[in-house]
Amino acid sequence: MMLMTKPVVTSLIDRLPPVRGRYRENAPLASITWFRVGGPAEVMFRPADRDDLVAFLGAKPAEVPVTVIGVGSNLLVRDGGVRGVVLRLGRGFAEIVAEDRDVVCGAAALDLNTAKVAQASGIGGLEFLCGVPGTIGGALRMNAGAYGKELESVLVEAEALDPGGRVHRLSREDFGFSYRYSAVPADWIFLGARLRGRPEAPETIARRMAEVQAARADSQPIRSRTGGSTFTNPPGEKAWQLIARAGCRGLRRGGAMVSEQHCNFLINTGNATAADLEELGEAVRARVRETCGVELEWEIRRIGEPAVPAGGRGRP
Repeated sequence: MMLMTKPVVTSLIDRLPPVRGRYRENAPLASITWFRVGGPAEVMFRPADRDDLVAFLGAKPAEVPVTVIGVGSNLLVRDGGVRGVVLRLGRGFAEIVAEDRDVVCGAAALDLNTAKVAQASGIGGLEFLCGVPGTIGGALRMNAGAYGKELESVLVEAEALDPGGRVHRLSREDFGFSYRYSAVPADWIFLGARLRGRPEAPETIARRMAEVQAARADSQPIRSRTGGSTFTNPPGEKAWQLIARAGCRGLRRGGAMVSEQHCNFLINTGNATAADLEELGEAVRARVRETCGVELEWEIRRIGEPAVPAGGRGRP
């Protein structure tokens, strides 16, 4: 009589190549996103350096998805978490160096820190970055901007890895930038960028940075659990004006609320789920569509899967 044996089920982490960085299974993500919501990463990988990341991409199983996150400032992780590998670049990718009128920065460098290095080095024109929450990698991906200026206006070149671990050097023209958009393939991983400003007195730059930060504090709910601007501005319109016109200021779903201070911001009032926030965003879109005839597009990046209903099946 032939005995039936159960197939051996291995976890994802057992199928991944050895690395010098760090893997973590079932890694919490809510604590590193500004909304403070969302499920875990199936596996989080923090590479030691560029070579470690290149080797990982070249050796991992091709079918395993990789999702890159930065500091979680413009990100909504759904309650069911993220399958595959969540890649988070750390200190090995956060160096910032001033060279003449250029600033060379890693993809994990904070936009604010990049602006500070430029200011201290007498490089003007990058101060708008102190009003952009996030990292240079995220700024490259979405052509981030604030107070009338976008990344494309200061970018000289950048480096990125394709899914096979091959390095590509990209000019500004290669990005195909437009408002909150770049044409670089979504599965490429940015490594860093060279930004160019102009010689200027550090004290002059510092004054402009202070003005940007004061304007941001006055107009945005920066001390709340929020994710930055929720929707992009439609052509010729301001998203917040459309949202206000549709009567959505202060609108709530569960623990999520449209900010009273700036209604293009959603807030976790303390006990919101990712589903609350996403449903509230969709309710706002529906009201603006019905009231103003305009289709708002999400600026906040949404990743992962909804929570499994009670009694439902979990991950295979």
